[in-house]
Amino acid sequence: MSTRKQNYSRKKTAIVLSSRTAFRGKLFNVTSERVVEPNGVTAVREVVRHSGSVVVLAIDESRGEPHVLLERQYRYAAGDFLWEIPAGRIDEGERPLAGAKRELREETGYTARSWEKALFFFPSPGFMDETMTIFLARDLKAGEAQPEEDEKIEHELVPLSRAVEMIFDGKIRDGKTIAAVLWLCEYRRRTAG
Repeated sequence: MSTRKQNYSRKKTAIVLSSRTAFRGKLFNVTSERVVEPNGVTAVREVVRHSGSVVVLAIDESRGEPHVLLERQYRYAAGDFLWEIPAGRIDEGERPLAGAKRELREETGYTARSWEKALFFFPSPGFMDETMTIFLARDLKAGEAQPEEDEKIEHELVPLSRAVEMIFDGKIRDGKTIAAVLWLCEYRRRTAG
């Protein structure tokens, strides 16, 4: 192994030599781009271009142990019904918090009085520019869901300890939900004092 220090540029963006849109869809586009990356690598990168998503970690703290609002719906790409927390795409011109409030109300009927940004991350940066912003929503109030035509969503408030067990038992397999539930456990541990 070489002990020579790599001399990478401090520049954080790549130089795009050429770009073409390979696919335009309703939810995302795919581009094929020839680039020179800040580390000097020249390559063709195919990227799924997405407007970003909001994710809602809605919790009910009125019962002692917090209860996490989970949804169960069929996901065609996964070929199965999955347990997830509410989430959706950010609409054009929409701010992330407004999108989170809209998604929670549409998918579950719930609204929340208290909102806090919890996490911001790239779910799959190897080929996709989508970002996810997770918001912690508290002081929930039930209402009537208004799902989109192609959505059939069941929802349930699940004790946090059960949600964690569902992760370790393989019943929760959705990455954003796993990240959010485990984040909540650590957040509670850090703020318990």
